[in-house]
Amino acid sequence: MARKTTYIILFRGVGGATQLPTGPLREALTEAGFENARTYINSGNALVTSDRPLGQVAGQIARIVKERFGFDKKLMLATAAEWARLVKQNPYREAAREPRSLHAFLLEKAPARHAAEALAARAAAHERVTVLGKVLYFHAPEGFGTSKLPPVIDKTLGVASTARNWNTVLKLLELAKAHGA
Repeated sequence: MARKTTYIILFRGVGGATQLPTGPLREALTEAGFENARTYINSGNALVTSDRPLGQVAGQIARIVKERFGFDKKLMLATAAEWARLVKQNPYREAAREPRSLHAFLLEKAPARHAAEALAARAAAHERVTVLGKVLYFHAPEGFGTSKLPPVIDKTLGVASTARNWNTVLKLLELAKAHGA
């Protein structure tokens, strides 16, 4: 019997005109055979447990949300262990005291080093950016919404991303632990 893994799923582009209803999403994931299907707030966060590998889980969930909800945007997955590492490797620990100013971007793949350096060079003097593998940490003490950096991240790095504030990052870790991960 294959070992079961808890996956954290981040749907990209949820909000505004694009909604992904949480109750029906949980039901659809459960009907598809995923265990412990959970969602967290209405901004595109879910958790499931499965004995299938990440690629299969991602593909099946993408099909479900396209067929059931007409949602055809990227989704990014991380295992609970990867998410715990993301939290542990946070280079801006002091910024976690103001969790709305700290964000983690899950990246589709690790960007080229020169792209990460180019992005860091574009940050405002008060902002901090660190890329560690497939995660970008962004500290914006004057506010995420006022920063000029988020709109150019994907283009500068050459990879797709989706961001969550530190409150959400920590809540998803808590939910993953509650899954027994």
